[in-house]
Amino acid sequence: MALGRPCGGIYIPPPSLREAARFPIMALPPAPNVTSAAQLSRGRWAFAFALVTSLFFMWGFAYGLLDVLNAHFQHVFHITRLQSTLLQTAYFGAYFVFAPIAGLFMRRYGYKRGIHLGLTLYSLGAIFFWPCAKFRAYGGFVGCTFVIGCGLATLEVAANSYITVLGSPHYAAVRLNLSQGFQGIASFAGPMIASRWFFTGENENSLDNVQWVYLAVAGLGVALNVLFYFCDLPEISEGEYDNETLEPFWKQYRCIFGWVAQTCYVGAQVGVASMVVNYLTEQGIGINSSRASQLFSYCQITFTVGRFIGAAILNFFDPALVLSFYGICCSVFALAVSQLEGVAGVGCLFALFFFESICYPSIFTLGTKNLGGHTKRGSGLIVMGVGGGAWYPPAQGSLADRAGSRRSYVVPASGYIGMTIYAVGLVIFQAMNGGFRIRNIDDTTPPLRTATPTTDEEKDAASYDSKGAGPDA
Repeated sequence: MALGRPCGGIYIPPPSLREAARFPIMALPPAPNVTSAAQLSRGRWAFAFALVTSLFFMWGFAYGLLDVLNAHFQHVFHITRLQSTLLQTAYFGAYFVFAPIAGLFMRRYGYKRGIHLGLTLYSLGAIFFWPCAKFRAYGGFVGCTFVIGCGLATLEVAANSYITVLGSPHYAAVRLNLSQGFQGIASFAGPMIASRWFFTGENENSLDNVQWVYLAVAGLGVALNVLFYFCDLPEISEGEYDNETLEPFWKQYRCIFGWVAQTCYVGAQVGVASMVVNYLTEQGIGINSSRASQLFSYCQITFTVGRFIGAAILNFFDPALVLSFYGICCSVFALAVSQLEGVAGVGCLFALFFFESICYPSIFTLGTKNLGGHTKRGSGLIVMGVGGGAWYPPAQGSLADRAGSRRSYVVPASGYIGMTIYAVGLVIFQAMNGGFRIRNIDDTTPPLRTATPTTDEEKDAASYDSKGAGPDA
């Protein structure tokens, strides 16, 4: 009796999942709690997209506050610029440590539980800012920042990969740039609050407002956690468009090199932002800390506008090509910031923020493309690249202490160059393999690939199914 053939009216399936994948009639049904993006109604899709996008807003707000806390703690604790970058080391080091763990957690328990875990860690870290401010413990702030980073690393693994698989893979970069555009809006709000409450009057040497701001942040995290608990967030299938992905994870070179590129890019981005307030106050054009914080928030507006414009551009052009162009611009403007003084240098700084806009989500979508069942693990690896933010700021802070904040912008320029090499390499690879196209055209989603029956057993099984006697009859 051969497997996969009828026997007395009873259908006997093949012995392995790989055999099952070759025959639609033998494929095992998906888990009942997993939904494909194509099965969602338009309203349910929009609800899931909006709900997950709210996580990016939270991430942007925390990140926007982090960079201005650097300058604020220099005043309060009388520490050097290098010492103040311990906050970035803790925050982004958490991504390096915890993102792979978050990816494995969600691979087993799903996106929704991963979001609950991330929001819980985020809220706990923010709550403990209060005793740290009360006892003026800089080490405590560093520790709490690490916990917040663990929470946000988990949320990023969940949100980035969820948005990526929530629709056609050809427009994954568009969706992620659009969703992360709201992160840019929140990044603008952080420095604006800091300019009003951290750097004016008695607040310049006080930590009182820091504790209240972070208690409010913790409250927002708790509220979102409750909201996600009561909301129906569909668990999206990862392998819907990627049935040809059969190689082991360690052979997914696009993803592995994407991690390297993300490490370089995020390190450069964080280095740029961590020294903005210091850079602006040292330009000799009458900018104080409060005004510098406001200008930093305007830089974030430029970043946000660039992200929405980038999302529109990615509708029409290949993401690897766009990332290559933006990477070259970032490299050039970072070097220009390091060399030019006064208004010219400030203008180049704004241009640098504009061209940073689409880089992170584009690297993420390019690195996790066609991973199929490896999507959550690959997402964890790419988000782990955010750990680059723990390495570049100390190097830049050390150079800034020796040569000034302006010269220190040579350090992030090296990161942009590394990212650009990855993007240009993808363009060349796609061109050599016939998969490159200048325009980002939405092709019809390919159906599940099936093998043509060749053996007698396969032909019998196919014939048996065509008569309606299969397991779904």
